[in-house]
Amino acid sequence: MDESLGDGPKNSQNRMKPSLTLPFLLMCFLMTTSAQIPTDISSELEGLIEDSPVPSIAAAAILDGRIVSQGVTGLRKVGEHERVTVDDKYHIGSCTKSMTAMLAAMMVESGKVKWDTTVEDVFPEVDIHEDYKMVTLKQLLTNSGGVPGDIEPRLWSDLWDAKGSPEDQRMRLVEGILEQKPEYKPGSKQVYSNAGFSIAGAMIETIAAEPYEQLLAKMLFAPLGMDSAGFRAPATNGKIDQPYGHSEVDSGIVANDPEPGGDNPRGIAPAGAVHCSVVDFAKYARFHLGDSGAELITDESMEFLHTPLEGFDYAMGWITTERPWAGGKALTHAGSNTMFYAVVWIAPNKDFAAVAMCNFGGEEGFEKCDEAISLLIQKHL
Repeated sequence: MDESLGDGPKNSQNRMKPSLTLPFLLMCFLMTTSAQIPTDISSELEGLIEDSPVPSIAAAAILDGRIVSQGVTGLRKVGEHERVTVDDKYHIGSCTKSMTAMLAAMMVESGKVKWDTTVEDVFPEVDIHEDYKMVTLKQLLTNSGGVPGDIEPRLWSDLWDAKGSPEDQRMRLVEGILEQKPEYKPGSKQVYSNAGFSIAGAMIETIAAEPYEQLLAKMLFAPLGMDSAGFRAPATNGKIDQPYGHSEVDSGIVANDPEPGGDNPRGIAPAGAVHCSVVDFAKYARFHLGDSGAELITDESMEFLHTPLEGFDYAMGWITTERPWAGGKALTHAGSNTMFYAVVWIAPNKDFAAVAMCNFGGEEGFEKCDEAISLLIQKHL
């Protein structure tokens, strides 16, 4: 029996040992607890956006499986006084694309769909152009399915009319795109396409017989503990309960009401409609490092999602590149609905990731988020 715990002979020396041991244990506990608390970088972020049009910014970093830095600063809405908090939600735009690919991977592993499932397999009632019929889910999620980069104005206007449910609107997009001739021969090249990812999302929800938004919330957000995650602009009209998206006009920086024009049409939600807090965005990045503890897909499937087509640099919702600070391969993606901006960088070889987001869609929003990422890289790598 350990006498240092006071269970040995009751002499004065042994009685003193608990008083020496307990403070030491307490000190160790406090040191360990302190090491787990992320560094608050809010003041450094404030310095980044000072004298800029960016109303607010948030950023966080993951290293060795935990959040090591996080911070937010600024205003939810220009001209008002409410400041952002670490729990506030920002729109992440096209960073949604990798989430749609994740949803597809989970459904592939469950046997509900295959990577080579075609649009004709899923939409037999649609009058699909002959050259589109054999386009696969994989091609759509790698921007190689022949789908144009820009949605033609008439169809875009129809989507803005927002008639019917989100699923109805996505089917309008499916019909409007697939009835036309592909912009290029499917599989011959990559063209970045919101419409392609949206068609992929429509395929997934059609097969599952459940709306895309519900599937993503149930299958991805809940298991990862992304409690703040949702869809479209995060604030409420008439309230300043979350950050507003902002645009630059001739008269200066203006805040945009969340509805109806605070986000893109619901028809392209699988390409870019998610919002979440900076902490939950960091949790998502941690998941792609394999550090979250959530086993939603196999390591082989995760590698599949992160690997671009041969000869290209775009994987499934990820741009792949090389960076010295990353020790080689890095994954990145940015997103904007023109009123918010977000970016994520992942360095698998360093077990490191960084995310940044702001509520301004102009060029300086892009620049300030990139500066926040650089700050975190310098701080931790």
